Amino acid sequence: MSRVCAITGKKAVKGKIINRKGQSKKSGGIGTHVTSASSRQFRPNLQHIRVKLPDGSTKRMWVSVKALKAGLVRKA
Repeated sequence: MSRVCAITGKKAVKGKIINRKGQSKKSGGIGTHVTSASSRQFRPNLQHIRVKLPDGSTKRMWVSVKALKAGLVRKA
């Protein structure tokens, strides 16, 4: 199962790591140039916690810390 927030639906997002080489124009150079761009993932801050459901039962689920801080779930 992929790590996705059960409350907000947050999941990993694709991005790039961009490597630049050269001296910036501001410091007297001719500018920086992109030498490589490799893929990476931006992952949300998810915690595997026990959540108290409205019917009184508890269930373990992945929840983002943003949802926890906002009070969208109650920890059991």
